Order: sequence, then C-alpha cells, then structure tokens
Amino acid sequence: MAAIKLNLNLSSQIVLNKISEDIYRPKTAVDRSELTRYEKIPTDIYLKSDDGVKHLADVIEQRIKQKQEVGTMFVLGLGAGSSLIPVYQELIHRYEHKQLSFKNVAVFNAYEYFPLPAGSPISCLSQLKDRFLDKVDIDPNNIFSPDGSIAQDKVQEHCRQYERYIEQMDGIDLMLLGIGRMGNIASNEPGSALSSTSRLILVNEVSRQEMSMSIGAQQPVPPCSITMGIATILQAKEIFLVAWGEDKDDIIHDTVEGRITDTIPASYLQTHNNAHVIIDFPAAAHLTRVIHPWLVKSCKWTDKLVRSALVWLCQKTDKPILKLTNKDYNENGLSDLLALYGSAYNANIKIFNDLQHTITGWPGGKPNADDMYRPERCLPYPKRVIVFSPHPDDDVISMGGTIRRLVQQGHDVHVAYETSGNIAVGDEEVTRFMHFINGFNQIFNDERDSIIKNKYKEIKQYLDNKKEGDLDTSDILTIKGLIRRGEARTACTFNGIPLDHVHFLDLPFYESGRIEKLPMTEKDVDVVLGLLQEVQPHQIFVAGDLADPHGTHRKCTDAVLAAIDLERQTDADWLKDCKIWMYRGAWAEWEIENIEMCVPMSPEELRSKRNAILKHSSQMESAPFLGNDERLFWQRAEDRNRGTAMLYDKLGLACYEAMEAFVEYRPDETANQ
Repeated sequence: MAAIKLNLNLSSQIVLNKISEDIYRPKTAVDRSELTRYEKIPTDIYLKSDDGVKHLADVIEQRIKQKQEVGTMFVLGLGAGSSLIPVYQELIHRYEHKQLSFKNVAVFNAYEYFPLPAGSPISCLSQLKDRFLDKVDIDPNNIFSPDGSIAQDKVQEHCRQYERYIEQMDGIDLMLLGIGRMGNIASNEPGSALSSTSRLILVNEVSRQEMSMSIGAQQPVPPCSITMGIATILQAKEIFLVAWGEDKDDIIHDTVEGRITDTIPASYLQTHNNAHVIIDFPAAAHLTRVIHPWLVKSCKWTDKLVRSALVWLCQKTDKPILKLTNKDYNENGLSDLLALYGSAYNANIKIFNDLQHTITGWPGGKPNADDMYRPERCLPYPKRVIVFSPHPDDDVISMGGTIRRLVQQGHDVHVAYETSGNIAVGDEEVTRFMHFINGFNQIFNDERDSIIKNKYKEIKQYLDNKKEGDLDTSDILTIKGLIRRGEARTACTFNGIPLDHVHFLDLPFYESGRIEKLPMTEKDVDVVLGLLQEVQPHQIFVAGDLADPHGTHRKCTDAVLAAIDLERQTDADWLKDCKIWMYRGAWAEWEIENIEMCVPMSPEELRSKRNAILKHSSQMESAPFLGNDERLFWQRAEDRNRGTAMLYDKLGLACYEAMEAFVEYRPDETANQ
C-alpha cells in the first residue's frame, strides 16, 4: 500500500477554467505571438505559483552567477509585498543548500513607510531583513533603503541622495515587484507621473490596508511612504512583476492589456523593453487568451468553454441565449460553434438547458424524484451535511438561504466554525460585555465574586491604557472568542440547527493574536479529520473564497481538503457517497460558466438570510476588517445574490429575487493534477 501523503496546499490546484496547455504555455514564438496579441507586456502563466517562483529564482540565480564570473556586483531592487515572500523563501533555500551566494549582491529597498520611529519593527526594511536579507550571506553594507525616520524637512535631499546611490552602483540590474489592487508598484499610487523619481508620497487607504496585511500588523501603517519613482523603476535593466491568486486577476488584465494610464501605475511597464510579468493561473484568469481563448485562436471546445462563450456573446449582444442568431455567432468570432452544432439554435438550446439544470430548490436533493438533471442526487435522504465556516459568520453570509432550505427539507445539518474569529471583534464589544457581567454580578451576587470583580478591573484598566498596535491579552482574546461563539449559536438557533450540531473547531493556526497567522499544519487537519470521521457526511460545504484578502479562508479550505484527501487515500467508505460543494462569501462570486448548483431565494427567504447575518452584531459597523468595500456584509451578500439572479434572468432563464451559487469539488481530479 502506498504511503499516505499529507497535502496542505490543495486549494492552489483548483483550476475551474481548464484550457489546453498550449494556450497558457505556447510552444513556439509564432504561437506566442498569436496568443498574446492583446498583451502589451511579456507574460508567463504558470499552472501553480510554485512553478512561477522556481522560474523566477532560476533567473535571479543565473544573473547573480553571471556577475560573479566577471567579478562585479549584481544590483537587485526589491519590494516588500507578500507576493514576493515565496520567491525569497526559494532563494533562501538555494543559499542554505549552497547553490547560491549573495556576497556580490547589493539590494535597494523599493519603498519605506513614513514617518517611523527609528528601528521600527513594522518598517519595510525590517520586513525584508526578516523574510530574506538576514537569512543569506549578503553584506549589510550593500543594503540600501530610504529612511522612514528622517526629519520631514530633509526628505527631499534624502531622496536625491538615494537616487545618487543607485547611479553610483551603475543602476539596478533586476527590479522585483509585486502589484497592489490599485495597480500601484512600490508605493507609486494612482496619479503618479511617468517622470517621477524617488519622493515622499501619501498612501491611499486601500494600499495601507494591503500593507498592514502584508506585514501582519494590526495597527495601520503610517500615512506616507518614501518610494522609488516610476522613472527610477523604469531605469532598471530588467523588471519582473509578480502576482499570485485570483484577487489580482482584474488588475493584471488592466496592466497587461489595458492602455497606459497614470490611474494604473503598473501599466507604465508597457514602456520598458525588458519587463516581464510572472503570474499563476488564477491571476491570469481575466487575460483574453484565458477567459476568451476563441478570440486568439481556434479552440478545443468543451461544454464549459461553450457555456462561457455563449454567456459572453449574450452580454456582448445584450440578448438572452435563445435569441442569439447565426449572424451573432459569425460577427463575434464564434463561427466554429456553428460548424460544431450545425446552427445557433442547437448551440443555444444546449447551453440554455445546461444552465437551467443548475437551478434547484432542493440543495440536498429531492427525495423520490428523477435526479438525472439535478445537481444533487435524491438519495440518501435525509443527508448528513457539514457546512464548514472559516469565521463564525461565513456560513450565513455565503449560504444562509441554502442552510435554511437544507434544515427545512429535513436534512441533518452540522455547522463547523473553523476559527474563533476573535481578532475581528472591536474593543468596544468587550467593554459592553464586561459592563454587563459586572452589572449582573452586582445585582445577583452582591459583588461577592472576587474573580469577576478583579478580572473586570484588570481588563478595563488594560483597555483604557491600550495603545494603537498593542496586542490583546489572552483574556481579552478569550472574551472576543466567546462573543463570536454566542452570536454563531444565536444564528444557528434562528436557522433551526440544534446546538449539539454546532461545532467550534478553533484551528490552531489562527490563534496567533495577529492578522498574520501561524502556518497551517497537521494539527489543524487532525481537528477537521476528527469531525469528518465522526459525522461521516453525505454533503460537505466548504469556502471557495480563494481571493479572501486576509488568507484565513484559504487556510481553512486547505485544512478541510487535506483531511478529505487523507480519507480518500485510505479509501474511506463514507467519502464514496459524499459530494463536496464550494461556496463563496462576501468577497466574490462564481463566474456563471463555473456554477454547477444555484439555489434560488424568495424575497422572504432573502430577508431571513439577512436576519441570520445580523445576529452577528459584532461584525456590523464596528468590525475591524471590513476591507475596502464600504458595504456591510449583509449588503454585500444581498447584492451578490441579487446579481446572480439578475444574470440568470438576462440570459432568459427563470427570474428569482436572489440566488446562491456553488461549484462542486472533486477530490480525485485535484489529486491527479
């Protein structure tokens, strides 16, 4: 029997829009020229980010060794973004295995926060040192960085001197950059000029949130940054822009295929004759050759690709599916489909029926019904169901209507909250609950409980003196976790789920007390595995929010998928009769071509979903991590669900108030990739 392998990164192998390798990895220069006709920066797409990281590390290693052979310095410009961390880790690995030395390398830090106290641990330079520079043999004298602690009246001259240092090193040989959601490179915000050099710049709120998440700080980063300018970056001899994950797919499309504009500073890389973009498949999802391959070459048509093409054609012509004509196909580059299906009508009816069959009011399967064209099988009935929720509100935000349906239709529903969610509770919530506990103690216990009395004073004193950036004590984190548990129980009770079916897993990776979490390990997987083996579900619902900006959803999903994979490897009987559905929450929605089950909601059901979300009162206006979207979570959920229903309606399908969408996860397919 083969050894059992623990796979902790299966989410990175989920590829929904499967296209042939020759489209994202063209074999010849002619093929590349044809496929990338819309792309204005040379772009390499890798199925897995690990492959892209290794390629980039190969390039850097080669460039360093070329300089070593002639006895000169290799000058490297570096950003501090989280997308570069795996590249640094790979370079450290090569150094530790004596493949590579950095003794002839000089580094210029791309930007630094301002103002900073001297020696601040949240500085970009501190992060670079911690993640890379202190772990290799680079000479500290060869590390250059803007100084975020310098007096404001000296910043301008400091920036000029920084430019002179770069000139004295004969310029930057290779510039390694990440990209922000606003298209910022280094700290060049939208509006930065092509001619800009190193300077002090005001950082917008979205970029500051990204920076805080990147360094794992709970306190906001300073409002300004001293950054290399666009002109400084473009003077580098070679530039690599790196992006991983589907949360970067829109900005990568705009950077690579859009026009040059100061509203997307990364688009200036189109003017450089040796700039390269290195991305994984999810980050490439909106490039034309990936999302609309029929526009660049003849396709090998799959059912999913045909569905994608017809949805695109409907949106382009503003017609429902059944009104598309042969002329519409011919005028928009889809004549291949006419040859394949014989006529527009045949193609239209095929895709119309495919989409119609995704709609079901029976998410657990309809008992005693013909399930040939239903997304879920009718038997067994009732089903044992586990809904895995990364935080104690993602279940109702993402699939509150579906949960309610499953309960009302008689299924045995369990909800498993994977993390405590304690860092997402504001201090004022703790104060409010402590006031209640203290008041309760005074009224009903005559203040004789010294433990409560002393603990109240201790926590109140800490919160009164707490400064921005101070970490919560273990007691405060415990109280915040209890607050979220109480809200989750209330929401489950509202949805008719018995409390003995509500599970708080408290996965260890989350309990760092910081935004930056611990690595997900076998301990996390064991917790999930224990619940799966206990319940042995027929249905599993798991988060598919792989673009979650905080990363918690992805780690939680990886823990569940790893546990399922372990059971698959042991040929567990229960898994043979189990379907796994991925939902999305407040951050994004599934593309319609990928949806395999869509559960409609009436206006009353949507209102019930909202009420369940509102039971999580600590996550309303005062929640610390609402992201860059000003809408509250219930508003995002409703807009997203209504948007899905509207899209089905515009395609000529049934018209509903709102819909929740799901994609099936097939363990065997992912494991064999």
